Amino acid sequence: MLERRGSFHFNWWYLGLILSISIMGVFMIYSANQGRPEPYFQKLYIRQIYWIGAGLAALLVAVYFDYRLLSRYAYLIYLLTLIALVVVLFFGVTVSGSKRWLQIGPINLQISEMAKLSMVIVLAKYFETSKPSGQYELRDLVLPAMLTGAMGWLIYKQPDLGTAMILGAVFFMYVIAVELKPSTLFRLLGACAAFAPMGWFFLKDYQKARILTFLNQEMDPLGAGYQTIQSKIAIGSGGFWGKGLLAGTQSRLNFLPEKHTDFIFSVFAEEMGFFGVAVLLTLFLILLLKGLNIAHRSADRFGLFLAIGITGYLGFYIIYNLGMTVGIFPITGIPLPLFSYGGSSLITTYFALGLLMNIEARRSML
Repeated sequence: MLERRGSFHFNWWYLGLILSISIMGVFMIYSANQGRPEPYFQKLYIRQIYWIGAGLAALLVAVYFDYRLLSRYAYLIYLLTLIALVVVLFFGVTVSGSKRWLQIGPINLQISEMAKLSMVIVLAKYFETSKPSGQYELRDLVLPAMLTGAMGWLIYKQPDLGTAMILGAVFFMYVIAVELKPSTLFRLLGACAAFAPMGWFFLKDYQKARILTFLNQEMDPLGAGYQTIQSKIAIGSGGFWGKGLLAGTQSRLNFLPEKHTDFIFSVFAEEMGFFGVAVLLTLFLILLLKGLNIAHRSADRFGLFLAIGITGYLGFYIIYNLGMTVGIFPITGIPLPLFSYGGSSLITTYFALGLLMNIEARRSML
């Protein structure tokens, strides 16, 4: 149910922070694609502005309805998301060898982006009601592990290894957040360490190549290692003040691949330098710390776990994307939230941040 009272507790400065990061991203998308001969790429920054408008609408919807309704329908939301992921596997749109998009009219929706939030909602619901008091044991984690595994497997099959890894990271974040018996934690970590090597046999050849190249980036400098090497060159060449907007050579000369999506941070670092990077990272840090503060001050357990999940997966995305661009993580195609080009990612992120603002506003209304 929509409520007008939330407007009196609307966190304007947090919205300003979100928009500041998004607008910086628009400038970088514009800079990254200037000089490219294809008209499609030259207009991506305009499309990103439209997506920001749609994201703002999603944020306002998320702010004004009672977020506790999500707890009531959490398992239904999860089931519908699973069905959508199955539909994508059979009828999805294939782009660059990955079948991740579902075409609805003129719009392509990346269901895996929405699946992250669906996973957070259902895990928040489970940990809200499963054991209000006492320490969790290994058997208490079987159901959330199965929920995470089922969704993660469908996303991995697209293939989208990066998002599947994020879902696994969110699950372990919840495991750490709840009161877990030390013996249970050690057994869980031991089981993961024992079965982790088996994951190698499920990877596709190009995914194995990326991991091997991550371990030795000079092994294939013109192939699997090309993206990481060019990204590090771009970041390192920015110096302290950067080369200036539209002046990044790695970007302008098209040495840097996926420069408006996965590697947009590299474009930013080359053009804005260390000073600009420090400003951007500070903004992201404030965004995440505010999310943790909202979780700490939430009025109920569902709000607590929902805020933890949203803040956690955004934090994982930021850390992994930055690590990927500087070569400390393998390349998996994870975008930088609010900054990289992409409609599905942007709208989902705005909606998730709107839920954080909802949790904060509703606490002050009690």
